[in-house]
Amino acid sequence: MLRIGYVRARDAASDGDAAALKAAGCQVVRAEESEAAGQTLASILDFIASGDQLVVTRLDRLALGGRGLLEALDRLEARGASLQVLEPRISSEGQSGEALRAVLEAVAGLEPAPAGRRRRAAAADEIFALQRAGVGPVEIARRLGVSRMTVWRKLKAIEPADA
Repeated sequence: MLRIGYVRARDAASDGDAAALKAAGCQVVRAEESEAAGQTLASILDFIASGDQLVVTRLDRLALGGRGLLEALDRLEARGASLQVLEPRISSEGQSGEALRAVLEAVAGLEPAPAGRRRRAAAADEIFALQRAGVGPVEIARRLGVSRMTVWRKLKAIEPADA
């Protein structure tokens, strides 16, 4: 059984998480940088093997809401893996796993339904600053989490003013 530690590095409080996960016996610890948008976690959930265990220090380090937690738990169970939370001591195995699932389903039921896929509004000044720094439109779109078309439209809107 492989114990894989996961750290979402989004604030100063998560700095000690990697050490806590190593101390808890994790052979591998992966950290998610804030700009990675869940890619590290998705990779772990795609490749974790049956019998392995994903370990996090707290539930909010795994996902920010009940739906995200439930989705991660579903993906782990589909692969035959389990979840271990250090604070408070919770596991997705056995009776505590059934209780964890019931609580997550209740919390997810209280959250507002997702309104489809929504992207954040890209500020024109961010787009222009990146363009002035020599970043191409496709890379700007990736960095800001917006569509390429949004970037092109905002850049096109300033062309007549520059001419």
